[in-house]
Amino acid sequence: MEPTRRSYLAALSGAVALGSTAGCLGGSGGNSALPDGCSVGTLDTVTSLPRPALGSSDAPVTVDVFEDFACPHCQTFTQSVYPKIKSNYIDPGEIRYRFFDFPIPVSDWSWFAASAARAVQDRSDAETFFAFAKGVYENQDHLATEGYQVVHDLANDLGVDGCAVAGAANQEPYRPVVEADRELGSERGVPGTPAVYVDGELLDTYGWDGIKSAIDSRLDG
Repeated sequence: MEPTRRSYLAALSGAVALGSTAGCLGGSGGNSALPDGCSVGTLDTVTSLPRPALGSSDAPVTVDVFEDFACPHCQTFTQSVYPKIKSNYIDPGEIRYRFFDFPIPVSDWSWFAASAARAVQDRSDAETFFAFAKGVYENQDHLATEGYQVVHDLANDLGVDGCAVAGAANQEPYRPVVEADRELGSERGVPGTPAVYVDGELLDTYGWDGIKSAIDSRLDG
């Protein structure tokens, strides 16, 4: 059965409670230090960045997705649904796909990982941002205990300064960018994450069948 907005919000309430406990254990405990050899000084605050997006800017359909890096439902979406969206619609040039931060937060890493991802974007490009996001979700279960090492290693593997990215997770210099996205999501009525909009219309599902149907109806129209 395809996940509905009601079902994943109900599940999310439990995830928030669990995530808050995990965040307290990890974010305030042994995970507070940067990886060995990293010394970044004080990072400058960044107040704006381009929208992380894939696909042609003049594509006939736009898909917006609001996500929380610590949300298990966003992990499911990114690993199971996003690849189908990319291969069927982004790569052929059918849609413009845009990412928005919406830290609920599930844990401290809802914010920390978002800032790390924006540090990657700031030092590379949108494609690298999405590759980093994929890696964060693949390692979501390790964020609470070794998050700084996770984002450091992922960034290094993508050719981005891992220490700078771990430092961004720690100091959150991109917090204004992330907060602006969250405020925008609140204005647009985001009820939870992931929240998927197709040409501005909020879907009641983040499942593949529902998203495919919404995109196809607009392409055929």
